[in-house]
Amino acid sequence: MARLFGTDGVRGLANADLTPELALSVAASAARVLAAHDRSHRPVAVVGRDPRASGEMLQAAVCAGLAAAGADVMQVGVLPTPGVAHLVGELNADLGVMISASHNPMPDNGVKLFAAGGHKLPDAIEDEIEAGIGVTDGRPTGAGVGRVYDIPDAADRYVEHLLKATPNRLDGLRVVVDCANGAAWSVAPRAYREAGAEVIALHALPDGENINDGCGSTHLDDLRAAVVAEGADLGIAHDGDADRCLAVDATGAVVDGDQIMAVLALAMKDAGELVDDTLVITVMSNLGLHLAMREAGVAVRTTAVGDRYVLEELRGSGLALGGEQSGHVIIPGFATTGDGLLTAMRLMARVAATGRPLADLASVMTKLPQVLINVKVADKAAVAVSPRVSAAVAEVEAELGDTGRVLLRPSGTEQLVRVMVEASTQELAQAAADRLAAVVADAR
Repeated sequence: MARLFGTDGVRGLANADLTPELALSVAASAARVLAAHDRSHRPVAVVGRDPRASGEMLQAAVCAGLAAAGADVMQVGVLPTPGVAHLVGELNADLGVMISASHNPMPDNGVKLFAAGGHKLPDAIEDEIEAGIGVTDGRPTGAGVGRVYDIPDAADRYVEHLLKATPNRLDGLRVVVDCANGAAWSVAPRAYREAGAEVIALHALPDGENINDGCGSTHLDDLRAAVVAEGADLGIAHDGDADRCLAVDATGAVVDGDQIMAVLALAMKDAGELVDDTLVITVMSNLGLHLAMREAGVAVRTTAVGDRYVLEELRGSGLALGGEQSGHVIIPGFATTGDGLLTAMRLMARVAATGRPLADLASVMTKLPQVLINVKVADKAAVAVSPRVSAAVAEVEAELGDTGRVLLRPSGTEQLVRVMVEASTQELAQAAADRLAAVVADAR
């Protein structure tokens, strides 16, 4: 039987895969598991959501499940995922629930869980929660049933936190922010304005159905055009739950997560905030980031793909900055998870403090051409141990030397191997990727 929890909570087609009954059961089990360590008080949970239509239904189910397990529920309404995580810590809650499918299309939804302090859950705790789904023994009755409350100043608290985490004001900056008709629709423009920026809000009128619809961090064309048309200094793009951030410079060129991390790493190094002068990234980050950081005297540690693995390394080693090419950037000194608004504010603060255009700051890193080919295979496990594949990879790596690299990654869900090659030119990368893809496809 497939594991219920994916890389970021429970996700699926709302009311089909992710039903109210399942959401209720997951929430009830989470309350029992995450509050089991302390029986001295009634458990408290923070619940938020993005604006997609099914969130209203699933929020009701989640709150019912939590209250049925004896937890008091503090509803914070529509708020970014990192805002919910922050409030779990600030309000000393035992757990948090964010109802969102992030950058997925509107029909999908998800349930993301946070432990006390606003931290994501390790696999073992998720497995324990999954094992407890459907258990109804020991439900409280009478006064033991949880209560549900609204927290009307939730957005105020989150904005105040963001302002405190921004090292300088953003006065003089003109920015376009694409809110993806998602959870950041109100709070992102507000936070950037209160920090001093002139803000043009784009895709900031959610109707429950238009979240991520041709907008946000996965669809940047509208933002690129708006930045140029408005004469803005830069643009910011969030996804549906605003845990990620991509940017656009004044010319309309995209500044991805790798480039954002390069800018922030140097800013934090200059400020003495970059612990051990080390940046944590995944194996999918561009080789150009490695080369730029080496030139700047910043060490790089790599993890498996997934912001949870970046976060584990950051927390385990006490480091200060990490993230993914997709725009999930984590600054543990101020956030327990990826925070797209915090990332944007720190990026804009660097532009404002230096007086340098974003394009100039991002030029510290030169992106190497990257080719990714998804190869269908009969047995991805056989590819991993194939001598022919290993020999082909070694041959290509030797040819590329320090100016390129090769990465083979099996899919977690399909009989598929992803072949990624970076090289000094697009032609070299494509030719090497094609060669390796042919060998992988024929691996036995």
